[in-house]
Amino acid sequence: MVMYLPLAVAKDLIYAYIKRHVRKKISDIPVELASLKESVIPASPSKANNGVSSKVTGIMQQHAIHIEHAIGYCSESEATKSKLSKKPVALSARDLAKNSFCIAPLWFMNEYLSNAALAYTSVASTTILSSTSSLFTLFFGAFLGQDSLSISKIVAVFVSITGVIMTTLGTTWAADEPEASPAEVTEHSITGDILGLLSAVSYGLFTVLLKKFAGKEEGGVDVQKVFGYIGLFTLVSLWWLVWPLTALKLEPAFSIPTSLKIDEVLIANGFVGSFLSDYFWALSVVWTTPLIATLGMSLTIPLAMVADILIHGRHFSAIYLLGSVQVFVGFLIANLSEYLMKRFGL
Repeated sequence: MVMYLPLAVAKDLIYAYIKRHVRKKISDIPVELASLKESVIPASPSKANNGVSSKVTGIMQQHAIHIEHAIGYCSESEATKSKLSKKPVALSARDLAKNSFCIAPLWFMNEYLSNAALAYTSVASTTILSSTSSLFTLFFGAFLGQDSLSISKIVAVFVSITGVIMTTLGTTWAADEPEASPAEVTEHSITGDILGLLSAVSYGLFTVLLKKFAGKEEGGVDVQKVFGYIGLFTLVSLWWLVWPLTALKLEPAFSIPTSLKIDEVLIANGFVGSFLSDYFWALSVVWTTPLIATLGMSLTIPLAMVADILIHGRHFSAIYLLGSVQVFVGFLIANLSEYLMKRFGL
């Protein structure tokens, strides 16, 4: 995530260069129009009437009027842009860095707990517990003033959670398999459930705080810088946790991968699974609401199901299909509720 910082700096430099270039071009337009006006307006009526017809003179005067309107329009545009440029920025670079450093531990906690839960409990249990993050997101959002509680939003959350539970109870099998087999279940433990639940809580709180500190994209926030500062803080301040976690036998001894295939998998997963997906998810949090962004994450279930059907020819049980539909319906309910509240003030 720290790679977002140099990308954000490069983006700012390119934007500043383009802005200066365009502004210089616009500022030169009134001068060029004024010189054009002087060239088409006759110096004096006596000179204009010597060898120039009255019809040509009238056309030239009409062009002069249009040029005057163009000069006035450019002046008004410059005045309007100057007013817009004086609009106060929501967050300064220092405030943005400070807020990012504050929520960085929550991001680290969520990532660590979600991965640690998989080591102690089943995938199905982890999936169900992770889906409860939408409930915590809704309550944290209402408590911190970033969202409002409503019956429709609560219904959307429970419809989505129920759909996730149904997909974990459903079965899936390939076309060449003799019969349907339930999803693989690994060893279950209360420790893994606790870690999964804590991961859902930290995810909900992080999402709401990201919205609270980042505000709106049009207000001046730069999501790339937010994630860049979070990655920088995690890299500089939290790397040492590997030693106590290893000493407590909570983590295996650290070792650098020796297989080229493992390196390729880690790089590909880091780029697609973290670098791109986390950035797009953060944009959805900033541009919409924390609840909609959280429910949108569950759409990976029906989308993955459709991809498996079309690409791999897999089959799914009726309860799995119904659960996937419910996940999608819960997302739609939350979006429609937000739209109706903004459209009609409900």
